Amino acid sequence: KAAKEHEIPEDLSKVLENKVMERVSDLYYVKMSVVEMACLDGTDEEGIVTKSVSSHSDLIPGVYEGGLKIWECTFDLIDYLYEAEVQFANKAVLDLGCGAGLLGIVALRGKAEKVHFQDYNSTVIDQITLPNAVANCMNKGSRSGTGDDRKTRKPPVKKPKKAECQLDVLTKCRFFSGEWSEVSQLLLSGDKPFSKYDLIVTSETVYNPDYYSALHDTLAQLLDKQGRVYLASKAHYFGVGGGIYLFEQFIEEKNVFRASIVKTIDKGLQRCIMEMAFKDSS
Repeated sequence: KAAKEHEIPEDLSKVLENKVMERVSDLYYVKMSVVEMACLDGTDEEGIVTKSVSSHSDLIPGVYEGGLKIWECTFDLIDYLYEAEVQFANKAVLDLGCGAGLLGIVALRGKAEKVHFQDYNSTVIDQITLPNAVANCMNKGSRSGTGDDRKTRKPPVKKPKKAECQLDVLTKCRFFSGEWSEVSQLLLSGDKPFSKYDLIVTSETVYNPDYYSALHDTLAQLLDKQGRVYLASKAHYFGVGGGIYLFEQFIEEKNVFRASIVKTIDKGLQRCIMEMAFKDSS
């Protein structure tokens, strides 16, 4: 799928038109079911919602890669980023395979210098990621408590309060859709000067072994020499065959990165957080 940059509309109220917001761990996000209903009425040029509904599948390889859901490991990684006190201030950050974009929004909250969001599907960027970024810039919260507070969701907020001074934060953001190799090419060969990312955050992107080569190459091309990748994944994805240990083995064979599993969550299906860095970095 070809890469495309999505411009931030001048009239931000249009971005949140007909959106219903929910809130978890002080992060706002659009209610997915409302987006799906709207997309079924024709606002989804890619037709991914119709295809997902008709095939009863959250993944259709090469067509729809799961960005209409917030997957469990996203919250695992958010919790870890806070626990490990990962510093975003003045860093360039990429939220790769962003879906709802919550990881990138956490980086924005942490005063990152720039945050770029990428998802395979343009519908996801337009209908979910961009609205979420706008809503969180209008409603700047501070995270309190532990990850457990996400279990008690606050009532949906129909419309975020009127835009306040936080909207200038959006100037730090860029939004891209398309497959990883195409987005890398667009960034590296674009008119705008490109500096590599200090941090790349990604969640539930190693479910399909067929994508490991593209993911590995993208990380190798876009990460700064001293940069870090934080990746959250299930130990194994039944039906697709991927998982954190298989990807760890793939990384070892490539011999470009050193990787370590920094956290394991054993509730239900095992889930892990991996940290990656170039072998020749300090």
